[in-house]
Amino acid sequence: MEDKLLVYRCKRGSQEALTQIYRKYKADLLLLAMALLNDRSACEDVVHDVFLSFVQGLDGFRLTGSLKGFLLTCVANHARNWNKAQRRRCRAGTGAETGTSACADSPTEAVACNEQLGRLSGALAELPFEQREVVMLHLHGSMTFAAIARARQISANTAKSRYRYGIDKLRFLLNGEAT
Repeated sequence: MEDKLLVYRCKRGSQEALTQIYRKYKADLLLLAMALLNDRSACEDVVHDVFLSFVQGLDGFRLTGSLKGFLLTCVANHARNWNKAQRRRCRAGTGAETGTSACADSPTEAVACNEQLGRLSGALAELPFEQREVVMLHLHGSMTFAAIARARQISANTAKSRYRYGIDKLRFLLNGEAT
């Protein structure tokens, strides 16, 4: 209900409401974009493009479900388009950019956390985009397989199998590095 009120206020021109939406979902959207693109500047561009498109389309926008789910789907779509454009521009992929971690209290913990994040980021980057997208939408976006299927225009069984294959490959990649 809070999101519907914020969208209503945005439609009425409230910059404060738009700022609240941005602050509320920015971290989740950036995390999804980073997992899909593995490029910090590109993920920031994608999230900003999504919010720009959101603002430009507010007049005709009608929130029928979860605003977070809608925005995550938009980020996934923009990331897919960015990946396609990137492949057209240059057949050689971009390298992973490792960010600093805010999950640790000491330098030793920060190193360990960054190492784990780097391993996970590298393993995610090895997944086919379709699997990575479903895994991130389900795990991080808390979207159901039915919602993912509707957003991606695939069957729920296809979403489930992409998720299962993605998780299996992540498990294989991460367990393989541990040995």
